[in-house]
Amino acid sequence: MSLSRIAHSFPTFRTILVVSSLLRLGLILYSEWHDAHSKVKYTDVDYRVFSDAARFVLHAVPGNTAQGPLGEQLGFGDPYTRSTYRYTPLLALLLAPNEWVHPSFGKYLFAGCDILSGVLLYKMLLDVVLPPAASARDSSPKSAGGPAEPASREAVATMLTSLHLLNPLVFTISTRGSSESILSLFVLLTLYACLQERWDAAAVLLGSSTHWKIYPVIYGAACVGVIAEKELQGGSRWIGRVVNMRTVRFGVVSAGTFFVLGAAMYLIWGEPFLEHTYLYHLSRLDHRHNFSPYFYPIYLTYPSVQTAASTLSLAQKLLRSPLTSFVPQMALSLGSGLAFGMLGGKEHLPFTWFVQTVVFVVFNRVCTSQYFLWYTLFLPLLIPRLSRSMTRFTTILCLALWFGVQGIWLAEAYKLEFLGENVFLGVWSRGIIYMVGSVSVLVVLAVNYCKGFSEPSAQ
Repeated sequence: MSLSRIAHSFPTFRTILVVSSLLRLGLILYSEWHDAHSKVKYTDVDYRVFSDAARFVLHAVPGNTAQGPLGEQLGFGDPYTRSTYRYTPLLALLLAPNEWVHPSFGKYLFAGCDILSGVLLYKMLLDVVLPPAASARDSSPKSAGGPAEPASREAVATMLTSLHLLNPLVFTISTRGSSESILSLFVLLTLYACLQERWDAAAVLLGSSTHWKIYPVIYGAACVGVIAEKELQGGSRWIGRVVNMRTVRFGVVSAGTFFVLGAAMYLIWGEPFLEHTYLYHLSRLDHRHNFSPYFYPIYLTYPSVQTAASTLSLAQKLLRSPLTSFVPQMALSLGSGLAFGMLGGKEHLPFTWFVQTVVFVVFNRVCTSQYFLWYTLFLPLLIPRLSRSMTRFTTILCLALWFGVQGIWLAEAYKLEFLGENVFLGVWSRGIIYMVGSVSVLVVLAVNYCKGFSEPSAQ
């Protein structure tokens, strides 16, 4: 596939930025009208949780005060007074203007993070993924006799960035009030720092990302692998490459940032911060149906009013234990990150992080459509290399399989959720199909990515 041929008549990046910004602005304004006139709200219920938490933080009253040692002195309320708030208090503080500027301030903030993520993707495409020499070889049509013009290179970068900026799932989620765009921006900032080999900055950003939501910790393994890869030429032993001053420094700075932020939150908000932001997710038993096939064993062993958890057998306890999914999930995510990081180098970090994230999401105990954003975020950075080796048929097959396994699951889940039919077993079996299908697509993409790397002159 020739990217430059597809992007030949594509609008400028500035045009895409304006269109995507106006699109988000229009949807936020529409959401206010829709919510005022419809019982079925456009705004996500999570946004109301965020807004309530922000209000609780700003208005400390008896029964609603921050429970840390410094909380009462600083006069903060407790965001966790709002039940189901399971996030860092920093999110509630960021949305404080919802109270004294406008109730939709948070939506504008999330939409702005979407746009900034698009700018970062565009910059990474031009600076790293589509450098002038590679652009001439990888993106221009075979019939072109000379190097690709800079305008063609920018058009390709614009087209690929639009896959994020004009993605309906992305702009719908942010304008409905989900905070995922903030995390996406953190992750891309971390990746950009890594690609620039600014490892101290990357470590600080990784620690901040992990504070915001725990899953980015998996990217640390890939970063350590890339830093360790620099020691490969020295002929040192494997353990000496992985454990050296540079990797230890990265780990200490990253972990230090995470713990400093956590300590600050604990000093203000105390035990509720630890319980709701981190510990809750480790012990969470989500028996509601989701894409993950793990939901069904948890559902079958979920203690009822008549059956206490202490009466469960050892096998039942293992089925519902978080370790049942956590161990293979983290082993695969961290292992693939370290291995690909050491073999590929920094320029292949987008691919490495993509693989890690897909594995993390697919093997997670809870998997919803919103989690797909965690790995589709990296696709614009992978497509140039994938386009070298993937045929049109393979591309269509991967898309059909990825959407198809989701459609198969959704069709059965609809019977359970909306028709009330007893199809738990059917939903579970389709969850297995989803897992197998997703892993199959990942394997195809990985093979073609590596083929594009090993055969640079394919086009």
